[in-house]
Amino acid sequence: MQTSRSWAEPYKIKMVEPLFITTREERETYIKEAGYNTFLLRSRQVYIDLLTDSGTSAMSDRQWAAMMMGDEAYAGSENFYHLEEAIHKYYGYKYLVPTHQGRGAEHILSKIMIKDGDFVPGNMYFTTTRLHQELAGGTFVDIIIKEAHDPESTHLFKGDCDLQRLEDLIKEKGADKIPYVSIATTVNMAGGQPISMANLKALRALTAKYGIPIVHDMTRVAENAYMIQQNEKGYQDKAVKQIVREICDLTDAATMSAKKDALVNIGGFLAVNDEEIFNQARNMVVIYEGLHTYGGLAGRDMEAMAIGISESVSDDHIRARVGQVLYLGKKLLNAGVPIVKPIGTHGVFIDAKKFLPHLTQEQFPAQSLAAEIYEDSGVRAMERGIVSAGRDKITGENNHPELELVRLTIPRRVYTQAHMDVVAESVQSVYNERDKVKGLKMIYEPEYLRFFQARFEKLG
Repeated sequence: MQTSRSWAEPYKIKMVEPLFITTREERETYIKEAGYNTFLLRSRQVYIDLLTDSGTSAMSDRQWAAMMMGDEAYAGSENFYHLEEAIHKYYGYKYLVPTHQGRGAEHILSKIMIKDGDFVPGNMYFTTTRLHQELAGGTFVDIIIKEAHDPESTHLFKGDCDLQRLEDLIKEKGADKIPYVSIATTVNMAGGQPISMANLKALRALTAKYGIPIVHDMTRVAENAYMIQQNEKGYQDKAVKQIVREICDLTDAATMSAKKDALVNIGGFLAVNDEEIFNQARNMVVIYEGLHTYGGLAGRDMEAMAIGISESVSDDHIRARVGQVLYLGKKLLNAGVPIVKPIGTHGVFIDAKKFLPHLTQEQFPAQSLAAEIYEDSGVRAMERGIVSAGRDKITGENNHPELELVRLTIPRRVYTQAHMDVVAESVQSVYNERDKVKGLKMIYEPEYLRFFQARFEKLG
């Protein structure tokens, strides 16, 4: 009996975009000019772009056709109502406030729900989410399970919350000082790790006991649902879209960067069940984004998002999307490259501490490794370590996260398995010469979200 067969992506290529192939000498010049920060490279200087899966996915023929159906009325666009209908159908939230992207939703939600001195527990921080919480006067508290901070742990649901830690925080600070619990599906900074349905149900019961709402960062909710389907008892026979809805029904509100799961190049939303919060958000979006029926988006973008949501919860789509990530991850594991285990859903995360043990964390090993991979092949990755973690808001000292990672992020429906082979060979090549990789020192640091614009130079 045959146990496994080759698989192929559930789509065919209709249009191609030429890539630019550069020489090693050119890349060494480009990355030096970019201050050894892959965010500061120009797109045309990059061969295979794995910087992010945000807004970089390929839209379908149905989505491109929908772009021609944009109702660009300033108020009451038909596309808004189509998007609202899709969110009701697949996610179940009552009220919709569109935003230009996910951080717009984070900004509005934080200003409404957080007050000075509040504490916001969550299953590991995300950069923009934590910053908006801090700017609103809150303090983020990490309540993710300890396994999430160990790249070698093979725990299947490293996005789970430590419920005892959360209850201890509630008792210490008081429920009135915790405006909500922030839950991400899946957890980006932990390596694309999912939260289990069992843990989310237990979290719901605990927060209900204290009257604390759950806010859901649902950027990659379909990917999390797929991992539940594959690995959690009782869900193997459920469709991804059913699991997505069950996740959402256990939460009270959601922020969404539709540039990930929903397969669009721009867009996001805030979705809530509480009418009072909705009315405040609908009023605030007019100040910061645009009218409440477009929120900083063109009608055509909302229409493409509505269709992207329906495509994102297809079992065939999500199986291939996560499958490509697994393909790359297994190639690197087979080559002995240290990566976060289990392999995540949206990217492969290289353990830079183990890859470059001769560099201290203050020498920015993940930033150094991302630059080295680019020099080797033109593959653009990104740092998720001490640079992304920023500084302690009280002491001003660098935060030192346990995880020092380089993220190889796979855009949806963009690259082939052959591209993944090129990426794997490049990482292996750098790994074979890893003792030669030098550290970096930071020579420019912006005030906020420094990983986007910081500049470095190589140590002598």
